[in-house]
Amino acid sequence: MKRLLLTLAIIGAMVSAVCAETVWMTDFNKAAEVATKEKKPIFILFTGSDWCGFCIRFHREFFAKDAFKSFAKEDLVLLEADFPRRKKIDAATKAQNQKLAQKYGVEGYPMVIITDAEGKVIFQSGYGDFRKAKSPEAYIKLLKEKILSQSKK
Repeated sequence: MKRLLLTLAIIGAMVSAVCAETVWMTDFNKAAEVATKEKKPIFILFTGSDWCGFCIRFHREFFAKDAFKSFAKEDLVLLEADFPRRKKIDAATKAQNQKLAQKYGVEGYPMVIITDAEGKVIFQSGYGDFRKAKSPEAYIKLLKEKILSQSKK
């Protein structure tokens, strides 16, 4: 009986860890600090969260999935650069997001830029790459390959 309870407790902890919401930062400097400390790349999502149809689908089809949440928790520092139309964001965040979009040449949404802690681009991807991958797991595999190939340079 004790073994059964212990097993259930462990399974419950694992499920809640995987299902826990991902933490998206909104400050690049703080994300860079965490990336340096944890030795992880920064996954920047440029999005129009409340108006861009492809952004909303990308969230539903990829970012909301447990496979992504688990991958992100282990391997990434997440940064959302949002360009909403209805939702209000503070002026400093808005200015930072515009500066980041200009720096990385973002011309459409959604756009994913993976950088090192200093902001050097490792990989750039859009919703089309996700659609070509056909599944969250295949897209994660692609992202991991790109990150790994860059870390070997």
